[in-house]
Amino acid sequence: MTIDDTLASTIPRIEPSRAADTSVPYRVPVYIGCTILALVTNYLLGKDMAWDTLNYHLYAGFSAIHDRFAQDYFAAGPQSYFNPYIYVPFYLLVSAGLSALKISSVLAAVHSVILWLTYELAVTACPSDDKHKRLMFGLCGVALALANPVLLQQIGSTFADITTGELMLAGWLLLARAVRTPNTARVACAGLLVGAATALKPTNAVHAIAGFAVLIMVPLNLRGRLRQGVGYGISLGLAFLIISAPWSYRLEKMFGNPVFPLMNGVFRSPDFTAESMRHFRFIPATLGEALWRPFAMVDPSYMVHEEIRAPDIRYAVLVVLLIAFFINWLWHRRALRPSTSSLDTESASTRVLAALGCGLAVDWVTWLIGSGNSRYFLPAANVAAIVLTALVFRLFVKQPKVRNYFLAAIFCVQGVQLWLGTDYRWGPAPWDDQWLKITVPNELATEPSLYLTTGIQTNSFMAPFLNRGSGLVNIAGGYTLSPDGATGARIQALIKQYSPNIRVLLRGEKVYPDDERHRPSRSEVDDTVGPFGLRVNLSDCATIAIHGLPAELEITFATSEPVVPKSIDSTYMVSCRLVPDNTYQETAHAQLRTANLVLDRLEDACPALFQPRRPRTEYIGGTAVRRYINTDLIAWVSHGWVKFHQPTQVDNITYLGKQSEWETASLPISCGRRNGHFFANVVGSRDGS
Repeated sequence: MTIDDTLASTIPRIEPSRAADTSVPYRVPVYIGCTILALVTNYLLGKDMAWDTLNYHLYAGFSAIHDRFAQDYFAAGPQSYFNPYIYVPFYLLVSAGLSALKISSVLAAVHSVILWLTYELAVTACPSDDKHKRLMFGLCGVALALANPVLLQQIGSTFADITTGELMLAGWLLLARAVRTPNTARVACAGLLVGAATALKPTNAVHAIAGFAVLIMVPLNLRGRLRQGVGYGISLGLAFLIISAPWSYRLEKMFGNPVFPLMNGVFRSPDFTAESMRHFRFIPATLGEALWRPFAMVDPSYMVHEEIRAPDIRYAVLVVLLIAFFINWLWHRRALRPSTSSLDTESASTRVLAALGCGLAVDWVTWLIGSGNSRYFLPAANVAAIVLTALVFRLFVKQPKVRNYFLAAIFCVQGVQLWLGTDYRWGPAPWDDQWLKITVPNELATEPSLYLTTGIQTNSFMAPFLNRGSGLVNIAGGYTLSPDGATGARIQALIKQYSPNIRVLLRGEKVYPDDERHRPSRSEVDDTVGPFGLRVNLSDCATIAIHGLPAELEITFATSEPVVPKSIDSTYMVSCRLVPDNTYQETAHAQLRTANLVLDRLEDACPALFQPRRPRTEYIGGTAVRRYINTDLIAWVSHGWVKFHQPTQVDNITYLGKQSEWETASLPISCGRRNGHFFANVVGSRDGS
C-alpha cells in the first residue's frame, strides 16, 4: 500500500471517478476577474511610496540600464549591488513619463498573475472531476490567497516579491502537475522558472529548496524520483547562472565577489564586512517562539512578521486543521484496506495535496530560520491558502453546509482583521500626475558632481533626476563607509575624479548654522564629511523640491536639537558644495580612539546583539555611534554613558554603565532576545541605568 492509498482511504470519496478530468474550468473569466479585482484594489489603496522604492527600487532599475559602477559607490547602501533587473520595468515606466495611476495599474495587472497561478494550482489539487466543484475549489483558494494582508499591501507597489513569486509559483504548479502525471519536461521547466526567480531575488531560495520536497511525492520508484530531483536541480542551477551571470560578472570585476555583498565571509571583498550577514528582525529566538508564530501572526501589531500591521488568521487555522486531519487519520487507521488503484482523480489529488504539504512544511521551516519576514513568503503563502482549502473540503466532505459555514467564518474573521487592523501602504501618497514630481535647480541638472549622501534613507531615487554624469556615495546610514582601507581609497578616487564639484545631498530645506539649533546643522554635516577631508560651504547651496512624498523614516540617536516641521505637500533636499578641510581628523582622533575601545569591549561582551562586529564608528557632535544592520541596533557613547537602542521597537534607551568604567575594563553583561526585543543589562544592575 502506498502513502497515496493510505491518505486516500482515510477520506470519504467525494464522488466516483470515471476519468480524470484535468481541464481548468472557466479559466479566462477567472483570469479577467482576478485582474479587475487587482486593479480596483490598487486604485482604492492609493499610491505607495514605500521606503524601499525611494531607497533602492528606482535606483536599481536605473543602474541596470545605465552603467553606474565608475561613478557611484554604495549609492543605495548595500542594496545597490543586488541583482537589479527585476526593477527595470518600473524605471522604464517612470522614465516614460506615465502618470502614477497608470504606472501602478500596470504593476497591479502584472501582480494579478499570481492569482491566476493560484487558481491553476488549486484546481490541480482539487479531489473532484466535476467542473463546478473544481471552479468552487479554485475560487476558494484564490479568495483565501487574496485574504493575505501582505499580498494586498504589495498589489500595485514597486516591491518585487509578487513578481518573482509568480515565477516561483509557476514552477510549483509544474511540479504539482508532474506529481499528478510524471513528466520530465515539466520538472525541467519548473527548475528554470524557480532558478530565475531565485536569481532575481535571492530570498526566493527557500522556496526553491522546498521544491525538492514536492518531488518526493512523484509516483515513481526511488531511482525515478532521484532522477527527477537531479533534473530539477540542474535546470534550477542553469537558470540561476544565466540570469545572474551579467550582473555577477560586474560584481566580480569590481569587488572580487560575484554575489557582493552577500557571502562576503567566503569571498572576503575588502569593500564590505566579512562578518556573517543575517537579519534577525523576524527570526524566532527560541523553538517556543517558532511554534507559536502561526498564532502570533493573528495579532494586529507592528513588527510581528513584517514591519507594518498585517494580522493573518489563516496560518493558525491551518495548524488547527492539520491537527484535526491527523486525528482523523489516526481514527481511521485501523480500518484501512489496501486500494487496488492509485490512478483515479481522488488518489492523484491526494498525492498533489501531500506534495504541496511537504513542500510547504519545508518552506515554512527554512523561511523561519532564514528571515521570518512574510514579504519573502508570498509564493508559499498562496500554497498555504490552497492546502487550507483542501483540508476544509476534505474534512467536511459529508457536511457541505458545515464546510460553507466554516469557510464563511474564516472570511468574516479575516475580513475584520483586514478592515480594522491592517496597514495597506508603507508610504501612502495620493494619486497625482507623476510618480515623482521633482524640481531640480539648473546648476544641479547641468553640472556633473559627486554627491555624498547621509541617512538610513539613501535617497538614491534622485540619481535619474540629477545630471547623468553625476555620482552618488552614501557615506553614512544603514552601512557607514570608512575613510580608511578599500572603501576610503575608492571614495578618495571619486573625490579626485570630480573635484572641485563635490557636494553633500541630504533631507532638509537648508543646512542651518549651529546657533539656530535646527537640523540638519552645519556641525552635523561637517562631522559626517570631515573624515573624508571635507567641510560644507554654506555660501553655495541649492534646494530641491519634491512633492507628494510621505514623511521620512529615519533612525537617529538621542538629540536635543529640534527638528524643523515638514510640509505635508512638499519635501525638500538641500545640496551644498564641499571644500577641502583636514581639521576634523586632528580634533576627533583622540575621542574616537577612546570610544572605539569602549564599543569594541561592548561588542565582545555581547556578540549576539551587536553584529556584525566592528562597524565604522561615526563621531557627530561629541557622540560616537555604531549601527548594527543584523540586529537593527544602535550603540553609542555620549555624556559619559554607554547606551543602546532598538529603533524598530518602542523600547526606551538602555544605559549600560559609565564610559569611564568601560575604559578601565569590560563590564559583565546579561543580554539576549525575546519576541523580537533585544535586551542587555549590566550584571548587578536592576534596570541597566
